[in-house]
Amino acid sequence: MRYLVVAHRTAKSPALAAKLREILEKDPEARFVLLVPARPPSGWVYDEGEVRRRAEEEARAAKEALKAQGIPIEEAKAGDISPLLALEEELAAHPGAYQAIVLSTLPPGLSRWLRLDVHTQAERFGLPVIHVMAPA
Repeated sequence: MRYLVVAHRTAKSPALAAKLREILEKDPEARFVLLVPARPPSGWVYDEGEVRRRAEEEARAAKEALKAQGIPIEEAKAGDISPLLALEEELAAHPGAYQAIVLSTLPPGLSRWLRLDVHTQAERFGLPVIHVMAPA
């Protein structure tokens, strides 16, 4: 199976790495693509290119951190500031390429994605959603 792993602030977390290792134990042929939605800065005005560049850097760094832990990340890429739009764009660009979504968030109270209900809204794409909650 090929999994779309969606994370930003938790992309290098031990909790995400543990879940991906668990998936690999059950499915040694599992493949992972890491999608890092851009993170909006505080305030209303920002340079979209700069935000995207930072997300690309985070994606590369997270890929290397996960690979160093023995997790085979095929590709790491940046996505839209909206995690749902980032998911939608990736799935539309590669129809049928993924069999499940692994969504990694911070815990309630800290997670913007949980406040946006991304973990349940992602189910609308018709794939199983595996939610990983990393500690703060």
